[in-house]
Amino acid sequence: MEPFLPDQAPKPDVDPSEVELSRLAKAMRACRICRDMPIGGTLPHEPRPIFVVSRRARILIASQAPGVRAHQSGIPFQDPSGIRLRQWLGVDEDAFYNPANFAILPMGFCFPGHDRQKGDLPPRVECAPAWQRQALDLMPQIELILLVGSHSQRFHLGANRAMATTVGDWRQILASSNKPNVLPLPHPSWRNSSWLKRNPWFEDELLPVLQHRVRLLLQSNGAAS
Repeated sequence: MEPFLPDQAPKPDVDPSEVELSRLAKAMRACRICRDMPIGGTLPHEPRPIFVVSRRARILIASQAPGVRAHQSGIPFQDPSGIRLRQWLGVDEDAFYNPANFAILPMGFCFPGHDRQKGDLPPRVECAPAWQRQALDLMPQIELILLVGSHSQRFHLGANRAMATTVGDWRQILASSNKPNVLPLPHPSWRNSSWLKRNPWFEDELLPVLQHRVRLLLQSNGAAS
């Protein structure tokens, strides 16, 4: 795919970066590469890209792909996984869905469909190479990237490791990342409930650090928390 380029100069009284991000978001919402130029099988339904980009948010949730409820509503994390994720972050729905607080950029923008066991298929592989870098470059204010699930962890960290191994190294990853800081998380799906029970350190050690970082960033940004 050709890189996104602005099609005209912004007005003098408008932030050029805001204009570029708005144009990029429009192009991302119109994206149909998984339908028109698929890698592998085609998307089993009409694409509905779901994401949140922002020039104010200091926290980016790098998730996997929308679920079927998000596909139906157009709202990311509007399901039990979203409830658990908001609990992890220590925020309510109003704070979570405020684009001044959080940007949400999944590896795959559209619901990928279900597998034979009625679980969600992996994120489409076409999205991330086409859009991730362009969107991140236009959001330089991001200070914390939350890598939710193995697909986002592999993309951002470049290591093909199991999710449990990556999340287990969260202290080293957080300490070694420059701005933006990076923190890996398991996917908040109910399918990971047994992993959470086997690893109580996640709630006892990681979540307090996560919630402290989130609280500080929201307060310093003057955004609702």
